[in-house]
Amino acid sequence: MTAKKKSAGFKGYIQVYTGNGKGKTTAALGLALRAAGHGYKTYIGQFLKGQRYGELSSIKKLAPLITIEQFGRKGFIHVTENPDDEDIRRARTGLKKCLAAMLSKKYRLIVLDEINVALYFELLGEKDVHGFLDQKPDDVEVVLTGRYAPASLIRRADLVTEMKQKKHYYQKGIAARWGIEK
Repeated sequence: MTAKKKSAGFKGYIQVYTGNGKGKTTAALGLALRAAGHGYKTYIGQFLKGQRYGELSSIKKLAPLITIEQFGRKGFIHVTENPDDEDIRRARTGLKKCLAAMLSKKYRLIVLDEINVALYFELLGEKDVHGFLDQKPDDVEVVLTGRYAPASLIRRADLVTEMKQKKHYYQKGIAARWGIEK
């Protein structure tokens, strides 16, 4: 069966992957991999991330089924107060690119990776993300990842998964490892 035949009557939902545990981005990438296996295209916008991750190399091998763009600077931003204007500009530009991808009719799945953290650091407003979701076509699935998902997005989502940390080797001083966390 072709992807076009499979997609007849497809209903897209809103998913949120949040919590302090490991695996939110990995779960979204797994969903993209599953979609690719059925011939569906995915667009992944990574907010705040600008460094090299193993998934970037892997995803290039799956093009054009999966497209990924990073909107962050080199290195994950650690904002405590008053985010930098450049980070705000990058987040806003990223949301516009994700919107264009979502409305392009090319993609079945749109992933806004670390969007919840961008909201937490006030690089974007909740109103901006709700405005994005207001424009979601019925046949597009949207996934929002990152810690600190706001209550308004949790209420709006059709599926919410919370990754909860029980134990982590970081607590023993083990740094992020290539091929596992990077």
